[in-house]
Amino acid sequence: MLVEAGPTRPIRRVVFVAVAPIVEIDLVGPLHVFQAANETSQENGEGPTYDICVVSTEAKGRIHGACGLEIVVGGGHYGSLRASIDTLVIVTGKSVFDFSDPELCEWLNQAARRTRRIASIGLGSFVLAAAGLLDQQKVAAHWTVARQLSERYPAIDVDAERVWAKSGSIYTSAGVTAGIDLAMALVEEDVGSRVALHIARMMVVFLKRPGGQLQFSIALKAQMPSTRSFADLAAWVAENLDKPLSVETLAEQMAMSSRNFSRVFREETGVTPARYVRQARLDAARVMLEQTRRGLEQVASLCGFGSDEVMRRAFVEDLGVSPAQYRATFATGPLEQR
Repeated sequence: MLVEAGPTRPIRRVVFVAVAPIVEIDLVGPLHVFQAANETSQENGEGPTYDICVVSTEAKGRIHGACGLEIVVGGGHYGSLRASIDTLVIVTGKSVFDFSDPELCEWLNQAARRTRRIASIGLGSFVLAAAGLLDQQKVAAHWTVARQLSERYPAIDVDAERVWAKSGSIYTSAGVTAGIDLAMALVEEDVGSRVALHIARMMVVFLKRPGGQLQFSIALKAQMPSTRSFADLAAWVAENLDKPLSVETLAEQMAMSSRNFSRVFREETGVTPARYVRQARLDAARVMLEQTRRGLEQVASLCGFGSDEVMRRAFVEDLGVSPAQYRATFATGPLEQR
C-alpha cells in the first residue's frame, strides 16, 4: 500500500474510480485536496505525500460528467490497475440509481481486501452498497437520497445528517462540497491537522466541518425563508444574540402571538425558534473563536450563552469538542485582538 520515496517518507497511492457519468465536483474537489497536500509537502522541501491516479469504468479512460464535461484520465480503465492501492475513492452520478455492474462489484470486493481504506463521495455509496461493502456499516448520505439508499439496502445504517462518516476502514460522505471535507479528513489522518488546515485556507474553505456536524446549519436553512419578514427576523436575531431571545421576544418582534409565531416559524425554517437561536449563537461563537482572540467568557457573553460553561456544553453536545479545542484546531491568523 505504501511506496517508499527515499529512506523515510512513504508515498500513499490514492486511486479515484469514476463510475461515469459523474458529478464533476465529487471528483475534482477531493482530487484537488490530495494534490494540495502534495504541493504543501513540496513547499516544505519534502517529497510528495500521495501518488494520485484517476481511472474510469468507461473504455479508454474517458469520464463523462453530468455538467457536460468529458475528462480523459491517464489511469485508463480500472481493470488495468496493477499497482497496490492505499486509498480507494468511488465517485459517480445520478445514473447510479439503476447501477448494476457485477464485474466492478467483484473487483471492488477484491480490492477491499488489499486496500487500507475505501471511501465514497456522495452517490458513490450506492456503488459500495451494491458490492456489499456497506452492510452493517454507518453510512453518511446526502439528505435527498438517504431514504432511497436505506430502502434499497436495508442492511445499511444510513445517516442523513453527517457530513461524512467513518465505519472501520470505510468512509462515506454526503457529496458535493462534503467530498472536500472527507478528503481533508483523510489527509489529516495521514499528515496531521496543521496540513489539513493549511489546505482548507488555500482552498478558501470557510470552515472545516467535523464529520458529525449537520450537512447544513439550521441558520443556513433559515436564510432562505419564503417571506421577507422572516428574512428580516433572521438578520435581527444575528444582531441581537447577546440579548434574551425568548419565543415571546421573537413573536413580539414579528407582531404575532407566541403560539402562532412558533407554528409559522417552524413551517418557514423547519426548526423551533429555540433551536434556531441556539444554532445562530453557535455559528457566531465559532466565527469569533476562529477569527479573534476574545476570551471564552467574552465570546459566550457576546453570543448570548450567559457563561462560558453554558457555551462549552453547547459545543460539546453539537460539535463534540470544547470551545478551546475548537479554537486550537480552526483558529486562523493573524487574529483580531478586539
